[in-house]
Amino acid sequence: MTAAAFVPRTADASTGAHTARLSPALKQATPIVVDHASGSWITGTDGRRYLDFTTGIGVTSTGHCHPRVVAAAREQVGKIIHAQYTTVMHTPLLELTEKLGTVLPVGLDSVFYANSGSEAVEASIRLARMATGRPNIIAFHGGFHGRTVAAATLTTAGTKFRSGFAPMMGGVHIAPFPYAFRYGWDLDTAVTFALRELDYLLQTVSAVADTAAFIIEPVLGDGGYLPTPPAFLDGLRERADRHGIVLIVDEVQAGVGRTGKFWGHQFSDSTPDVLITAKGLASGFPISAIAASTALMSTALPGSQGGTYGGNAVAAAAAVATLDVVEDEGLVENARLRGEQLLGGLREIAARHDEIGDARGLGLMAAFEFVDDAGDADPGAALALQKAALDRDLLLLTCGALGNVVRIIPPLVVTRDEVELGLERIAEACDAALGVRS
Repeated sequence: MTAAAFVPRTADASTGAHTARLSPALKQATPIVVDHASGSWITGTDGRRYLDFTTGIGVTSTGHCHPRVVAAAREQVGKIIHAQYTTVMHTPLLELTEKLGTVLPVGLDSVFYANSGSEAVEASIRLARMATGRPNIIAFHGGFHGRTVAAATLTTAGTKFRSGFAPMMGGVHIAPFPYAFRYGWDLDTAVTFALRELDYLLQTVSAVADTAAFIIEPVLGDGGYLPTPPAFLDGLRERADRHGIVLIVDEVQAGVGRTGKFWGHQFSDSTPDVLITAKGLASGFPISAIAASTALMSTALPGSQGGTYGGNAVAAAAAVATLDVVEDEGLVENARLRGEQLLGGLREIAARHDEIGDARGLGLMAAFEFVDDAGDADPGAALALQKAALDRDLLLLTCGALGNVVRIIPPLVVTRDEVELGLERIAEACDAALGVRS
């Protein structure tokens, strides 16, 4: 892709008029302008009511505008909005830390807060480098870890996230992910291959003595909604222990119940050294965190953790309310049950369409992967399904490095009837976009 030449532009001095617009680099998946939303539903300014199976890319975990989250935020706004947490401490952050302690893996008892997933990712790799004195980070093909320079360097969910602003951060190396469907292998073969290639990378590219951390998502997000096989996570844990490497698990999208367990890595037997969380933690308010042991966190140099808006009081209050709702309403179990219902229905739909090469998911992270007659990626079919679903008032998103995956992301509060309705609309949209098999 050739970059367009920059041409300076001045205001129209003859009229004195000027306007501002959103950046043309921002691309909306739908033309909807929201008026209001509640639970699993969005109402547009056009008056149409849409079933939202995008949830702000997995953010509105308790649904849109959950009354308890709204009430907590409103109350906090009336007390203090911005209490910069390295200047003065505030109660919501202390409450959030205490509450997170009840759901974090045993041993991860120290927490640092930021605003976004990208910031938390960068804090995690900074910590790993300080703790080990080593420079290199190994990420995995298809991972998405953010858009800031360091986070984008770790990201291989598509070139659009890392193209056009080189050089990227040094010291990052990419290893294969066990993407069984892409390779055309069974899962065990894919895991064996990926672990063997990781070992080879440690022998040929990034020596153990130079490798600070592995970073991986328990379910690839933008990379195609691919669950990380538990055996692969366990293999990473074993190598991290053997070589003194920090294992970082990026739970930004998979965490807080979305997979049917509170944390996505809990399908394996392994615990990370650093856990990253954001997105669904506060039902739409911007807050992120990394958790590690106190011993590991204590290796961070003074001043290396901080930020103007990190751990904002209103966002922290919303996060406390979110965790309360997740617990009180049994939303982790609901994600498991509704996820089983959703995936079962998706597989029935997939069986009727050869264009759907794979129907997969974990909890309320589900996806179709589209292929053509030759078995190659078919992004056109994915876009066609997304549009046909929108025509039926159902919101879906595409993803995957090749754009050929449609991901389905209901909120954790989704009901059995809403999943059934969503499946009906997906089935109708598939028939319209792909044709009905005779």
